[in-house]
Amino acid sequence: MKLNKFSSVIISISVIGWFIIALFLFDAVSINAENDPEQVNVYKKLKLFNEVLFKLQENYVDDIDIDVLIDAAIKGMLDETDPHTTYFTPDEFERFNTDTKGEFGGLGISIDKKGEYITVVSPIEGTPAYNMGILSGDRIVKVDGENVVGISTDEVIKKMRGEKGTKVLIGIERPGVEEELKFEIIRDIIKIESIPYAFKLDNGIGYIRIRQFNANTTKELREKLDTLEEEGISGLLIDLRFNPGGLLREAVDTVNEFIGKDKRVVFTKGKTPQANLEYKTRYNRIRNGYPVIVLINEASASAAEIFSGSLQDWDKGLVVGKTSFGKGSVQRLFPLSDGNGLKVTTAKYYINSGRCIHKDLNDMILKGEDVSDEEIENAEEEHIKDVHYTENGRIVYGGGGINPDIEIDQKRLSDFEMELRRNNSFFDFSIEYLLEEQDEIDVNFRTNDDIITDFMELIEKQGIEFEQADLDSSYTWISNEIRNNVVSRKFGPVEGYKIIIEEDAQLQEALSLFDKFSNLQEMFEFAETLKLTQQN
Repeated sequence: MKLNKFSSVIISISVIGWFIIALFLFDAVSINAENDPEQVNVYKKLKLFNEVLFKLQENYVDDIDIDVLIDAAIKGMLDETDPHTTYFTPDEFERFNTDTKGEFGGLGISIDKKGEYITVVSPIEGTPAYNMGILSGDRIVKVDGENVVGISTDEVIKKMRGEKGTKVLIGIERPGVEEELKFEIIRDIIKIESIPYAFKLDNGIGYIRIRQFNANTTKELREKLDTLEEEGISGLLIDLRFNPGGLLREAVDTVNEFIGKDKRVVFTKGKTPQANLEYKTRYNRIRNGYPVIVLINEASASAAEIFSGSLQDWDKGLVVGKTSFGKGSVQRLFPLSDGNGLKVTTAKYYINSGRCIHKDLNDMILKGEDVSDEEIENAEEEHIKDVHYTENGRIVYGGGGINPDIEIDQKRLSDFEMELRRNNSFFDFSIEYLLEEQDEIDVNFRTNDDIITDFMELIEKQGIEFEQADLDSSYTWISNEIRNNVVSRKFGPVEGYKIIIEEDAQLQEALSLFDKFSNLQEMFEFAETLKLTQQN
């Protein structure tokens, strides 16, 4: 609100009132200074804050928006805490609560602030941003031509969200690409299915992709597992890659499905008694009869780490992939007056083995602080020293995310392949192709040289430059991307996804373990042998 003469008087009275209250409180507690000097110091600082606010309001050359000023002061105060402690205005608080329910309007990306940049943690499969080729690690620098570097995450979210069907122009800085990339994306209602994909593969292995842990995850997981078990699966792969986490209780309840009732999953430690809690499984449910593999990567965080680490701790699942993100802190929501809200880090969580997987360096990085090579090296040394044991005595480590039992790398897209994704080439081609060949396409659709030639003609019209070597090295990938887009648009995203995972090298290597070993114990023994070989 802008100040006029009348509002200036009211605000002056309000500020003076707070000033008097602060003085009164200070005088009231000064008597007990010797008993509680820390409390007295708080009131001293409150007095100082009121003095500054009063002098500024009375003497600053221009009109001041007091609401904005105080909100900025609150956010500035929280900047001295960790990056997960956040103040919400009423609109922001409502949006945050909406997100945890599993539905919102927008583009379909999970983002976080790293330094001054809003950075894509992961695009959500099947959403406009994912289909346009937004990648993990992309930095959002402009929204509709407006520079958003240095702006808060919540402000950028507000700018990107909008009515379904409206357009937004996103400017992206991508590592390794010199020029700014521009994406014109049509907004849509983003319905976040916790488990978008669950099906039995041709080799008899069940596949489940958990995208995040929201209020429906346990219910969805039980239904998917029931269906897969009825189909007679011989093993189960749970894919938690790019899963940013979610609700702690849902993580515990999903772990319940594999370890049974009355087993400790998580305990938390904080400053207050109510922050020191223990979470045990509560349902008389346990799935068995087949080996379980959990696939994680560097973007698997929070509740996803509780799930994967807990199955590892209880020796109920083999964890493969890359070391997870390392977000082991717990946040609690506090509703404030006038619809505002506060998300506060109240504790750190420890999984059953006693390890806390939180990487303190991540908090520094997310706040934009410089981290030296020496600090990274020291953190890794401390991580290896923090030894814990699973239920059956296998060694695991704390303080550095969830380390996979078997490390598996992921193949990266080439510059040429990323350019095809960014230009939405497969989407455009599939629409044109379906217009002409709709009746001829079945779920087993395959490409041929003629189809690939037509596709290359389209990308030449789009102005994408390439060499014959680019086409040769990417031929199979291009073929699968065309198949995925065509089949997805006719038969739905699940059928298209089955095609995409054929080229997912990390996933395919994980699946190959089921062919080599018939049970978890054999997998654990192989993982231990592999580690010893690598150490030597």
